[in-house]
Amino acid sequence: MTNGNHAEVAVIGGGIVGCAIAYYVSKAGVDCMLIEKNDVASGTSSRCDGNITIVDKDPGYDSKMSLVSQQLTVELAKELDIPFEYRVLGSILVCDNDDELEAAAEWVNIQNNAGLTFKLLDRSDIRQESPYFADDIPGGLECETDSLINPYLFCYSLIDKAKQYGLRLHTFAEVTSLTKKDDFAIETTKGTFTAKKVVNASGVWAPYIGKMLGLDIPIVPRKGHIMVGSRQKPVMMRNVMEFGYLMNKFQRERIADPETLAHGVALVLEPTESQNFLIGSSRQFVGYDRRVDIDVVRTMAKRALRFFPKMDDFNIIRTYTGFRPWTKDHLPIVSAVEQVPGFYIAAGHEGDGISLATVTGKLIEALICEKEPIIPPDPLRYGRFAQVEEPAHS
Repeated sequence: MTNGNHAEVAVIGGGIVGCAIAYYVSKAGVDCMLIEKNDVASGTSSRCDGNITIVDKDPGYDSKMSLVSQQLTVELAKELDIPFEYRVLGSILVCDNDDELEAAAEWVNIQNNAGLTFKLLDRSDIRQESPYFADDIPGGLECETDSLINPYLFCYSLIDKAKQYGLRLHTFAEVTSLTKKDDFAIETTKGTFTAKKVVNASGVWAPYIGKMLGLDIPIVPRKGHIMVGSRQKPVMMRNVMEFGYLMNKFQRERIADPETLAHGVALVLEPTESQNFLIGSSRQFVGYDRRVDIDVVRTMAKRALRFFPKMDDFNIIRTYTGFRPWTKDHLPIVSAVEQVPGFYIAAGHEGDGISLATVTGKLIEALICEKEPIIPPDPLRYGRFAQVEEPAHS
């Protein structure tokens, strides 16, 4: 069909996940369009850090997904025409106390047994990482395959190449209605489009798209704050998190002061290529409220000073917030939907959208083209939530 408003596949959502899907599907020779309500990378993908990490993943399926994503990103750094500030520097987790160091040693063993490259760091290793670190940090761990990218540039780089494979991009086209007869009809603020297959890659907005087809997609926004530091002598050359970040992410018990626990605050520091640095992080369930909470910012600053006390005179330029698309088992939904043939979901990555975008793109390409998937996708199926809830209704 030569109709410019029709495609074999329509991807809804122009964040990093949608861009990766559009790239891989277009590269596979499938007629594809991408529909985005604002501009490319204008949502969560522009309000986050740029880590492609295994260090913060649960050992097992979660960390395997990240390893595959890292391998795919190595290929993309060669394939894509626009550089996206790709740096393979590894990353470290630092421990606040001896109890955390014990847990970190256990974490290293589990990850090493799973075939991943993790190393335990002692007090002197931490001192060598940065002169800014506090003297009493007992140690931490390192994952040397972790890398950093600029998510914003990565999205544009993927789209630029996808267009060379025939992708059509429709920005500032908010989806207002989605229905299915033979084909899907996608009504937007820029007119109506049709497609044989639709991929819902709308992140925290995925439930709204699902509702249009009568589907309940159990994704909830989890708000996070990030502070941006001004250019100065680099604090760190690579990404650093505290071990408590894992405790927050997976909602495990953690020793910290009440404010830190209440706001879900844990140190994340990421150096950028332009010599600024990003400081996070917080995790809160507050709906879609984007406002910056000064109490959370204060708690984050205080937490950063626990690990980097010599940063007390550094300038912070601005603070912004973003929403992580959270699911209760901390895995995304990357799946066909049996109830609506031709409809796919690729959302719910929480804070791992940057890490898992490429593997998600490859999985959706495999589903659409009916190819062998790059990893078994069963843990990511949409139906897993309904199955969990069934006993409660019986």
